[in-house]
Amino acid sequence: MTANDEPIASRHRGNPVLGLPPSHPTLASILRDAGYATALAGKWHMGFLPHFGPLKSGYQEFFGPMSGGIDYFTHKDSVGVRDLYEGEKEVERIGYVTDLISDRAVEFIGRQRMAPFLLSVHYTAPHWPWETRADEAEARRLEKIYHFDGGSLATYQTMIRHMDEGIGRILGALKKSGLDENTLLVFTSDNGGERFSDSWPLLGGKMDLLEGGIRVPCIVRWPARVASGTVTPQLAITMDWVTTMLEAAGAAPHPDYPLDGSSLMRVLERPEQTFERDLFWRMKFRNQKAMRSGQWKWLSLDGDEFLYDLSTDERERANLGKREPVRLVAMRARYAEWERQLPDFPDATFSVLATKADLARPS
Repeated sequence: MTANDEPIASRHRGNPVLGLPPSHPTLASILRDAGYATALAGKWHMGFLPHFGPLKSGYQEFFGPMSGGIDYFTHKDSVGVRDLYEGEKEVERIGYVTDLISDRAVEFIGRQRMAPFLLSVHYTAPHWPWETRADEAEARRLEKIYHFDGGSLATYQTMIRHMDEGIGRILGALKKSGLDENTLLVFTSDNGGERFSDSWPLLGGKMDLLEGGIRVPCIVRWPARVASGTVTPQLAITMDWVTTMLEAAGAAPHPDYPLDGSSLMRVLERPEQTFERDLFWRMKFRNQKAMRSGQWKWLSLDGDEFLYDLSTDERERANLGKREPVRLVAMRARYAEWERQLPDFPDATFSVLATKADLARPS
């Protein structure tokens, strides 16, 4: 059995195992059954047709790629397959894919009135290939989208600006429809950056369990219930948003599938009312394991152990394992207890595209 790959590569199209099972309840399926209109504009990356797809997992509408990154102009994936879908039908569209995703999100909002809706907008930007709206010639030059002979800081920044403009259009569409005051918006990322990104003072990026790989921006906007300009030190993780949004919608989770996250509603309304919790991560790449408990972080990397106090060392340079041996042992044991509850997929694989021959790395 093959499952839990990091990530699901385009070469696995048609694989009947790699993907999110349609039988598993999702935020989209629960809210759909609660009367919400549900749509996804952007990448899916949770398995390929005919076995998996957004419409099989609760979304009533879908526009975007089934895989992860695609070329912004040719709309081809990492193996050169055209990958742009309307529902479950492949379609051809002309345009820069960031703008096409924004267009669909704005169009969907324009069709809503006062009925509740869930709209997931999964931009591919600023994922490779490194192309702005002005780089259609670069798209024609490339043979593979994960190229190492192009891009620049200016290109990367412009790609982010194009995405930001799309988000601005989405906010404008909500305001035009009279929905902006009582709509919960969450802006976040799935992992740290790569290649041209800089997450100073954090170390690491995509594919790392160092803070630069797992600590990401999170901005919430809900004028009717969340005060603007507030900040909270609450430790949170992406899985919390399923629990939070279900509470906000007054929808119950599926009784047979306990939720992994915690609701953040009380923190959104009162940022100072934080709560304690432990968080855990595991990756096959470099046999990475990590646990966060308050200000403390335990990290295992290629079999080496580290203990960090993130309140004073968010750059993760001072290994306190020998100074705090009792804490290190306790956190290691707590992690092992959590890990024993997880399914094991010994033949799962990982994909890291950049080798030392592709990108020069500092010592």
